[in-house]
Amino acid sequence: MANLRRAGRQFAVATVVRTHGSTPQVAGAKLVLDDEGTFVGTLGGGCVEADAMEAAKIVMAKGGRSLQAYELTEDLAWNSGLVCGGTMWILAERADDALTIDGRDVLEDLVNAAAGTAQPLAVRTRFRRQGKRNEFVARTIEQADGAPTPRVVRVASDGASADQRDDELIDVIAGKPRVVIAGGGHVSLAIMRQAQLLDFDVTVLEDRPQFAGKERFPGATVIEAEVAETIASLTYGWHTFLVIATRGHKMDADCTLAAVRSNARYIGLLGSRRKKVMIDDMLREQGVDEARIQSIRSPVGLNLGGRTPAEIALAVMAEITQERYQCER
Repeated sequence: MANLRRAGRQFAVATVVRTHGSTPQVAGAKLVLDDEGTFVGTLGGGCVEADAMEAAKIVMAKGGRSLQAYELTEDLAWNSGLVCGGTMWILAERADDALTIDGRDVLEDLVNAAAGTAQPLAVRTRFRRQGKRNEFVARTIEQADGAPTPRVVRVASDGASADQRDDELIDVIAGKPRVVIAGGGHVSLAIMRQAQLLDFDVTVLEDRPQFAGKERFPGATVIEAEVAETIASLTYGWHTFLVIATRGHKMDADCTLAAVRSNARYIGLLGSRRKKVMIDDMLREQGVDEARIQSIRSPVGLNLGGRTPAEIALAVMAEITQERYQCER
C-alpha cells in the first residue's frame, strides 16, 4: 500500500471482517487491488474472491464501502472448490477510506509498526449486525498490547436495538518477531533453529571467532564483538526477545546487567535458580530497580522437563511464543 501511495496509484482494500462455520480464510485476511487489476493477498480464491474484487473495483471508482456476506453453499463449493458450509463477510474500501481514521491518514504509522520500528498498533473496525446483514460503523486505532492474531470480539452497542449487536475486528499490525541470543554455544544453536522454524529473525552475539562463524548460524545475523557491550548498544523493538546463554556465570551477570539497563522488554536467562539468586543480588548492589529484576525470566523457558539443547530450545521458544501472544501462564 505504501509503494502504491508513493507511486500515485489508486487502490482498494478488501478485508474478511467476520466468518461463520467452515471458510477458506479467517477474519483479518486482506487483499489489496490496484488500478491496473494487480492484487496482493487472498480472500480464499474462487468466485467469492472474484466477486469481492469486483466490489473493490466499484468502490475504488465511486467511493463508499461495500460489506457483503458470501454463503459457501454446497453448489458453490462444488463449482469453485471452496470449503462449504460457512459464511464470510467481506468489507471493500477505497484506499483513502481504509487508511483514514479520525480524519488522519495512518498509513505511515502502520508501516512503522509493521517494520518493527514502532510499537504495534491495533486497528479496530466496528460493524453492526442484524441476522446476516452487517454494516460498517466506525474504525479506531490504538497502541496494541495483546495478541497479534486478528480476532473478532463483541463490544457494547449503545446505539443498537435489542435485535442488533456490535462486533469489532481487531487487527494488530506488528513487525516480524526477533530473538537476540547472547552466546554461541550448543543451546544457542538449538534456539536459533527452533526460532527460525517459527519465522523469527535471529541475532547471535558472540566474542569467540570459532563460535561466531556465519556457517555455524546459517540465516542468522551474527555479531562478533564483546557481548555485554553489544547488548547495551542494541535497540530492542516491541517484539524483540533477548536470551542470555553465555559460557560462564560472570559473563551472564555482565550481560544481564547490560540487558536490564536497556529497553529490552523480555530478558531470559539460561541457568539454575542459584545463578539467578546470585545475579539478582549483584543487580541490587548496582542499584537496579526490584521490579526490573523480577521481570527477568530465569530459568528461562517453560518447564517441559527436557534437558537436551533441543528440548531446552523448545521450552525457551514456547515461553517466548506464550509471551508474544499474551497468553495466560
